[in-house]
Amino acid sequence: MPANSQDPTQQILVSHAGSLPRTPELIEANAAREFEEDGLTLKRTEEFDRLLSGAVNDLVARQKALGVTVPGDGEFGKAMSQGVDYGAWWSYIFQRVEGLEVTGEDIFTQPNVESSPGNVQLTSFPNRRDWVKFHEAYNDPTTGIGTGSTATPFPATVGELKYKGQDQIASDVKNFRAALDAAGLETGFITSLSPGSGARIADRHYGDEEAHIYAWADVLREEYKAVIDAGLILQIDDPSIAENWDQITPEPSVEDYRKFTQIRIDALNYALRDLPEEQIRFHLCWGSWHGPHTTDIEFKHIVDLMLQINAKYYSFEAANVRHEHEYTVWDDVKLPEGKVIVPGIVSHATNVVEHPELVAQRIVRFAERVGKENIIASTDCGLGGRIHPQIADAKLETLGKGAAIATEQLWK
Repeated sequence: MPANSQDPTQQILVSHAGSLPRTPELIEANAAREFEEDGLTLKRTEEFDRLLSGAVNDLVARQKALGVTVPGDGEFGKAMSQGVDYGAWWSYIFQRVEGLEVTGEDIFTQPNVESSPGNVQLTSFPNRRDWVKFHEAYNDPTTGIGTGSTATPFPATVGELKYKGQDQIASDVKNFRAALDAAGLETGFITSLSPGSGARIADRHYGDEEAHIYAWADVLREEYKAVIDAGLILQIDDPSIAENWDQITPEPSVEDYRKFTQIRIDALNYALRDLPEEQIRFHLCWGSWHGPHTTDIEFKHIVDLMLQINAKYYSFEAANVRHEHEYTVWDDVKLPEGKVIVPGIVSHATNVVEHPELVAQRIVRFAERVGKENIIASTDCGLGGRIHPQIADAKLETLGKGAAIATEQLWK
């Protein structure tokens, strides 16, 4: 990943996981948008597009000022949830794909699928095991762990899937490229959904789980190519690799879950075929909501699956208290030659701003295990919609300061 400042081989680069808090003006403008007749696609206006372009430009400049050396567009161009934006990483794609229809049924319901690899199936979203186990907490408005509502209804696949988001991804690329140029930065990343995450909606057309996932792979490949052809970094967002575990009831065996997951890994690699690995990074997480997460699968059970993905960079949660201890996974797992890890060093799951010395300590832990040249310091997951914008900026700033401390320690 090219550096945007000093030699990347002589410093710890700084990035984040994708979503960043939007301005109040952008949130208000998103909320005011109307749907097209399909009930999925939000209308765009010249006024909104001008506001969006300016917001991305300001965001990139602010990231640079805070010490982020590999910035993103904050997912600002993706359709957001009402009032918050943590749902944009996934629901945005429904506006960019033909063959979908709002049916009013629950997502993840797959009655047309009689079996799947590993003989396991996803259950309905509200019945995930962590939510059932902590039902009272999730339904108590004072806890702050609710997941909110979405701006776009969840559809089902009712026909052949085709990509129709050419104008939208072109707009994302144009806005981000202009912002990078204005800030004097060489490169940055744009996120896109994985086939496995896209295929979590109900299938009423293909009637076969594998065919449905691979149809999503064909669709999303077009978006992947648009980002890469623009000379940008493509980040594949795929919490489903880890998060699906909690959505299977009863809890499967690890072996069966790995079989279930392998088809999703293979479909993603199919979508990424022949695309340059040096422009691809993969983001894995256990879901970004502020819940207990006691039913998360352990990283050690899926890290080798993650490393099968044809990417150079691997982003994963490593700072929140449920997964911070798992840095020791790299005592036993050898990072393949030429690969780079992008661990979460500050967390979206707490309003407490990590001290720069703690940030440096966390970075050094990984450096001792995979090599200092093979780390980019990042956030656990997207900050947008999860913490206040002022706190998000403080976390990015402390991440930059901590990376500078770690750089001094590791290259002294």
